Amino acid sequence: MKTAMIRARIEPRLKNKVEKLFSKLGLNTTEAITLFYKQVELRQGLPFEIRIPNEDTLKTFKDTDAGQDLVGFDNADALIKDLNL
Repeated sequence: MKTAMIRARIEPRLKNKVEKLFSKLGLNTTEAITLFYKQVELRQGLPFEIRIPNEDTLKTFKDTDAGQDLVGFDNADALIKDLNL
C-alpha cells in the first residue's frame, strides 16, 4: 500500500504526554493518526463533538481541577438515589 507523509507542529509537552498514552494503548503515533483519519472518513466529520464551554462549565472545570466541590458515592445505588432516579 502506498503511503503519504504528514507533517505537523505540536507543543512538545503535549506530544510526549499523548505518545505515552498511545503506547499504553499499544499504538504508535502513525497508527493513532491513521485511526483518527479513518474515523473522520467514516463519520464524514470529526469523531467527537466540539463545543465552546459556557461560564458555568468553565467554573466547574476549574473547581474540579482544584479539587473543590467534588461529590463522590460509595456505590451506584447511592448515586441513583442522589439523582432521584
